Amino acid sequence: MASIPVYNQQGEEVGSYELDPADISPEVKKQLLHDAVVMYQRNKRQGTVGTKSRGMVSGTNKKMYRQKGTGNARAGGKRTNIRRGGGHAFAKKNIDFTYSMPKKAIRLATRMSLRSKVEDNQIKVLDELSLAEIKTKQIADLVKSLGLSGTSVLLAIPEYDVVVHRSTRNIQGVKVLPVAELNTYDLLRRRNLVIVKSALESFVSPGEAVAAGA
Repeated sequence: MASIPVYNQQGEEVGSYELDPADISPEVKKQLLHDAVVMYQRNKRQGTVGTKSRGMVSGTNKKMYRQKGTGNARAGGKRTNIRRGGGHAFAKKNIDFTYSMPKKAIRLATRMSLRSKVEDNQIKVLDELSLAEIKTKQIADLVKSLGLSGTSVLLAIPEYDVVVHRSTRNIQGVKVLPVAELNTYDLLRRRNLVIVKSALESFVSPGEAVAAGA
């Protein structure tokens, strides 16, 4: 059983959250995490490359001049790759790098990533997060009061909040995501996770976790 400190919006510790990591995921499989991260990275690749081969450029295939007797080097057609305007010897084509894993495996990898944050003490829980206006300083002060300044931080909130998103976008190293969009890549790419308590509870089976003093 892990005891995770709970903080308010001012960064003050106001309680603790008792959580068994097994309620999130029964184990952590490094191979599955690796496969999920590679999938997200490959799906980000555009693969938009394209050059013309000799068969795709205009020009005749006729030999430019006879083989011998002209005093010039031997030459074939105008579309050869060694001449200006000719095609490429090994033309590049558009490549689709994307591939997908089973949805069940993706969800399990996300849970394993969250469990790894709990086991490595790289998670902090907020009792709530609500901003009345768009103000970067409020999020910056929160990150500083939690002792996470200068580190990479993923802020997980229960649902999309435009005020929180716009207040966070100018803070270097900090990214905000609603809990429905949490994924293995973002969880592992950023060292620290700051998650609102209600968002964390969505990963735990009903009745399995006990919140105390928050």
